[in-house]
Amino acid sequence: MLPRFGVRGKLLISIILILLLSYSTLVYVTTKSLYASLDENINQDLETNLRYVQSQFLARTDTVKYSILQTAASAAFQERLRAGDRTELRNALQLCYRNLPFIDFLTAVDRDKRVVARGFSNQYGEPFDLGPVVDQAFRLGKPVVSTELVDYGLLCREGKTNYCSRSTNAEDMTVVVAVPVISADNQLLGAIISGDILNESPHLPYKTQQIFGKKVEVVITQGGETISSSQPGETPLHSNISPAILRTLKEGHQFRGDTAFSGKPCETLFEPIKNTRGEFIGSLSIALTKENINRIRRENLRNILASAIVGVFLSLGLAFVVTRRITGPLRDLTAGVKTIAAGDLTHHVTIEQKDEIGMLAGSFNSMADTLLERDRVIRENTRELQRLNEQLERKVDERTTELRIGMGRLEAILTSMAEGLVVTDHENRVILCNPAAQRIFDLVPHRIMNQQIEDLCDKGEYCVLVDYIRQMREADGQTYIREGEFHTKGKKLKINVSPLLDDAGVFEGVVMSFRDATMEEEVDRMKTEFISTVSHELKTPLTSMKGSLQYIMNKGNSLTEMEKELLLVCMRNTDRLIRLINDILDISKIEAGRIDFSLKPQRIDELTAYSVEEISGFAMSRNVFIENSVRIGLPLVYGDHDRLIQVITNLLSNAVKFSPEGKKVQVSAQRDGNYVAVSVTDQGKAILWSDRDKLFRKFQQLHAVGAAAGGGTGLGLAICKEIIERHHGRIYYHESEEGGNIFTFTVPVFEES
Repeated sequence: MLPRFGVRGKLLISIILILLLSYSTLVYVTTKSLYASLDENINQDLETNLRYVQSQFLARTDTVKYSILQTAASAAFQERLRAGDRTELRNALQLCYRNLPFIDFLTAVDRDKRVVARGFSNQYGEPFDLGPVVDQAFRLGKPVVSTELVDYGLLCREGKTNYCSRSTNAEDMTVVVAVPVISADNQLLGAIISGDILNESPHLPYKTQQIFGKKVEVVITQGGETISSSQPGETPLHSNISPAILRTLKEGHQFRGDTAFSGKPCETLFEPIKNTRGEFIGSLSIALTKENINRIRRENLRNILASAIVGVFLSLGLAFVVTRRITGPLRDLTAGVKTIAAGDLTHHVTIEQKDEIGMLAGSFNSMADTLLERDRVIRENTRELQRLNEQLERKVDERTTELRIGMGRLEAILTSMAEGLVVTDHENRVILCNPAAQRIFDLVPHRIMNQQIEDLCDKGEYCVLVDYIRQMREADGQTYIREGEFHTKGKKLKINVSPLLDDAGVFEGVVMSFRDATMEEEVDRMKTEFISTVSHELKTPLTSMKGSLQYIMNKGNSLTEMEKELLLVCMRNTDRLIRLINDILDISKIEAGRIDFSLKPQRIDELTAYSVEEISGFAMSRNVFIENSVRIGLPLVYGDHDRLIQVITNLLSNAVKFSPEGKKVQVSAQRDGNYVAVSVTDQGKAILWSDRDKLFRKFQQLHAVGAAAGGGTGLGLAICKEIIERHHGRIYYHESEEGGNIFTFTVPVFEES
């Protein structure tokens, strides 16, 4: 189980952790910065010392080069070299050697690199073995300084007798200076070559040791073996270079790293030495002892750690005092909170500090006063809520009673309705069915209540409604009210299906009303038969009357003007009655199916042309212009020639009749899928919304300002509707966007198949 700490313990632990983390970070960063600074200083010292050693390494070569240049520039030496005077050339070389006592050999060669004379030997005539150095001097035309590995055979021939008894395959590292001899007329005569054997000088000049002291080790190696050191009498830095260092030097790169010298750590920098051909032959290295550096590091680290320990203890003491001062008032606040939690809201804490703790104590006391005030307000509000709750319960009881009464009234209305009413929920279950619907479908309530419409469809009663309900459900109720009719059990029912939506517009079910139209259909049939019979009986006497009137008017030269006017009135009324009777007979025959339609392919442009020509006289009398916009090339339609002309003529006649004088009536046609749509547009006053439902009903006449006198039968649009429906098309009306009315009907396109 973990120990539980108070605020003081947590603060102390937090401060200790923060101090340890802070001082650890400080020690780490400081130590790292110190080490980086020391390493940078060491690197700079190594580079400086190496540059100085390199300058000392090549210091004697400058003396050799300038001395030999003086001899090579001598006209006497050039004449002797051109003449091949070996004795005088050797004397000249020995004279030059007196100024250069430290060199190990001095040789003169001709332009073919053959030895002409040697300063310390009588051998001559053979090719000089250091040909690449001489070639470079000839090519550049100036002195060349190079460090080369010279085999013992060449050194023996140069007069170094101590090398004659050694192996001829061995080599010594030698600093070679080759100075070309060029005449005044810029002709190459030969060269003078000197050599300074480093293996015979095991220690660098005294000046190098005097400058660096014993803290710096300068070592020259041949290959991987030491051949010269700046500190004689002591063990050199190393007798052999490690393979890793040697591999880096052979690649032509410097090597910088830690090594050990006489058991002491040192920082070392190796610089590769290459011959004329760029081949690795040895190295020059500088080593600095790290004893002083490590001592400085230890002293600085000790000082840093001592400062950190002192700072930690001082911080802990200060933290202890501060936490004690903080936690004391907090304990008082904790006790006050427990007192208030026990119910004593009048309790206050006394803390005289002016810091945040004092502000917290003041806030605590203010909170206690606020809680006391809120407790009083809550008690008063509770009593008020109890009173309001009682009033609400009384109003709920009153509203429940009103709802019961309203439900009773609604139930009485539904029960006494002559129309059947069925309501479904969002799962297509029947939730309401009034007695009228039960009588219409001859069903008892338990057979349909809470049943799915699809289940009732299996019994054959509601199948016609399933598609309507499915469409409304898929559209989520966003459909128009559907009307229709169907037959069941010998009855003709007219139905009205409406979506039932909630307040959010979500589909919740369907409301269906049913009306038994069987008796209405029978009355309509009897009325149609009566009208047809009466019209047929009236047609014969009216025809006789029209003939008699025409005979009287043709023979009435002795009639007065008044008598002629009266006869004309009788003639017009007789024609009107005959047209009315013909229209009644036509629509009766069409509805009864006693008229045969001669359906053939027809050109719609010819039909409209005939219709416009037939109605043009009436249009001219009304001062109305008819524009035929039907283009040639529309597909053939399948219909009856005379009946389609009758429809177009009727629509044009109505358009002319309801158009003001001076206006235009336009007839147009275009293909619409598998149909051709023919439209008649006028510029008259738009038909009122209240009259649009009457347009295609029988015996319905609409009156407008400026319409032709005499009116009509009220059967024209009804006949058009019956004719177009027999052609499997449809006729409809819509208001023009520019004002006026548009009547459109569709006729199917003729397909040869």
